[in-house]
Amino acid sequence: MSGQFEATVEVDRPADAVFDYLADGRNDPQFSPRVLKIERVPDAPTTVGTVFRSTVKDAGMKTAREFRINDLQAPSRIRWVEVSKNIVTVREGGYDLEPLADGRTRVRIFNVLEGHGIGKLLVGLAVSAARKDADAFGARIKSAAEAAIGPR
Repeated sequence: MSGQFEATVEVDRPADAVFDYLADGRNDPQFSPRVLKIERVPDAPTTVGTVFRSTVKDAGMKTAREFRINDLQAPSRIRWVEVSKNIVTVREGGYDLEPLADGRTRVRIFNVLEGHGIGKLLVGLAVSAARKDADAFGARIKSAAEAAIGPR
């Protein structure tokens, strides 16, 4: 069993700057409070094949996560897949960025969650919680990106 959540926000910054910010997964703790720490492997600019290793806290439990970038098309598309083995993982996730006429960027984030083993029973709860937080998650991305990038 699997399920998807998504959110769309408009960031008051140009698409190329928003793309650069989001492509560096080390920025994730700025908008995702569940990410306790994260590193990029190799420690070089993000490309297809880059892995982000993180420690996250979900439902009171810490887990190790690894995501590999499998598609990167500046400044419009970022895709990842989770390569770590957990009971609920991200089968596919990504950002779609659309430049808007006034220098803003429409950002859509999505993740497809998939359960493994006992996670097949829990994935519905994880998807439900993610959907419930989706709009707030999008708002945190908008706020963090605008704060980090600065005005034009």
